[in-house]
Amino acid sequence: MFGNPENLAWPILFLPLLSAVVITLFTQRQPKVSALISIGAVALSFVLSCALFATLPLDKGLHEIGVQWLSVGNLEVSLGARLDGLSLMMLLVVTGVGGVIHVYSYGYMHDDQSFSRFFASMSLFTFSMLGIVLASNFLQMFVFWELVGVSSYLLIGFWYERASAADACKKAFITNRLGDFGFLLGIIMVWAAAGSLNFAQLEQRFASSPEVMGAMATVAGLLIFCGAMGKSAQFPLHVWLPDAMEGPTPVSALIHAATMVAAGVYMLCRVFFMLNVPALEIISWIGGFTALLAALIAVQQDDIKRILAYSTLSQLGYMVMAVGLGISALLT
Repeated sequence: MFGNPENLAWPILFLPLLSAVVITLFTQRQPKVSALISIGAVALSFVLSCALFATLPLDKGLHEIGVQWLSVGNLEVSLGARLDGLSLMMLLVVTGVGGVIHVYSYGYMHDDQSFSRFFASMSLFTFSMLGIVLASNFLQMFVFWELVGVSSYLLIGFWYERASAADACKKAFITNRLGDFGFLLGIIMVWAAAGSLNFAQLEQRFASSPEVMGAMATVAGLLIFCGAMGKSAQFPLHVWLPDAMEGPTPVSALIHAATMVAAGVYMLCRVFFMLNVPALEIISWIGGFTALLAALIAVQQDDIKRILAYSTLSQLGYMVMAVGLGISALLT
């Protein structure tokens, strides 16, 4: 099965899901076993990610594997893995940083009554993030995009008996759904104009015919950016991130500083070939404004977790601005 290094993508993706299923169905009453299963799964995914990074010949270009998932009319979608420098780097970030946070969580959460439920949710989140990183098409990315939303809802509201935590997870969930609605509309527009959702096929079509989206190119690009505005907490959808610190500290580290909030920036980098200059300029302005606004708000905070939240917001604003400015410079 693993004769080709590309096939390592499958166990990397599904090990955390297997961990979440096993913990949920069989080891809920065995907290230490649950933790070890979750930590072991993400650690093994990291080792396999390192092996994939070391063995995959990136000098030969893009590698893509997949199986047909959906065929409706002229819409054909595969469940696949797109392997290039960008996705391999993010695999190492998600599994490496996630693994360290899993280990830290073992000590931080050891007295919690819902220890097993915490690690099941963490494993589900890791699986969802890996799905975004490996997605080879828009539909697959959107499915995992929503799974990340569900996972963050479960983790932010982990201590649901606290009113503040319950309110925070609902606020995060609803705010992200606003951005995701725009993201979905953008995906539909791309499919209607280009006739495909596969990133490799779309890249070829945009390269051969840059005007494939016509007059709606800017609108479609900004609608897709709405998804990044939600996940990466850009103005005006930034309001959920500071309140999300109501979750356990390892959740704040995993979701709001390391992986989930970077998903929006990753998605922008993945689809940069379809973003035209007007859309990129607006993206740059929003990122720059978010960076400045969050930094100013952080100055007057007196809660260290909220200070870190607004600091994260500011850094994400710089990242989004850099995507817009850097790609804009390449196109002009």
